[in-house]
Amino acid sequence: MLLSVPQQQELYTMKKNRNLLIAGIMLSLVPFSVSSTENPAPIENEEPEATPGYIAPQQKSLDEINSLDADDKSLLKYKETLLSDVEPAVAITDDSRRVVVQQMTFVVDGREDVNLNLTGDLNSLKEKTIIVKEGIEYRIKVTFRVQHEIVSGLRYHHVVSRKGINVDKQSYMVGSYGPKVESHNYLTPPDEAPKGLISRGHYKIKSKLIDDDKNVHLAWEWSMDIKKDWE
Repeated sequence: MLLSVPQQQELYTMKKNRNLLIAGIMLSLVPFSVSSTENPAPIENEEPEATPGYIAPQQKSLDEINSLDADDKSLLKYKETLLSDVEPAVAITDDSRRVVVQQMTFVVDGREDVNLNLTGDLNSLKEKTIIVKEGIEYRIKVTFRVQHEIVSGLRYHHVVSRKGINVDKQSYMVGSYGPKVESHNYLTPPDEAPKGLISRGHYKIKSKLIDDDKNVHLAWEWSMDIKKDWE
């Protein structure tokens, strides 16, 4: 049966609306990882995964490390590495923190860095959204300073959620550090933002800097919008 022009237009509009409805349903039901275009299962445990076979070293003070067996070559090498340029007296006396996390930077080659100040009101960071072009490669840099004592096994960890569902988590070993005046910068390996119509949208990220003893030195939240372009 031949349809009139108005009937053809109405049929076209119905099909278009149906397709948009299906796409909307898919968008609300399928979580997408910020580091993958695959469909991951929701993540229930937000904590870092344990490394098989890894046993965290016992926490020791600067005095204890200095008094370790001087005849043990491996310990001498350990002390040389860890105690190099250590400055235990640099901390403010009324500041008990061992790790002072100062800044997080969102790094994309060829673009201006986006800096988040972590020394002020952390709640305000929740309202700051970083616009990210789909499919780009990015890194996260954390700037911090160590004071008072040596900190072992620092680790940067974050959990990514979308529409209230945890879709991704990453954990990176930062290392062990002694107290020092200068700040340290840790840069994560490259990660790739997802791409495609369904992967675009708003993501919330919970970040924290922790250590082998599961001390949380700082936790903060921020967000990103994955878009087709930077605008």
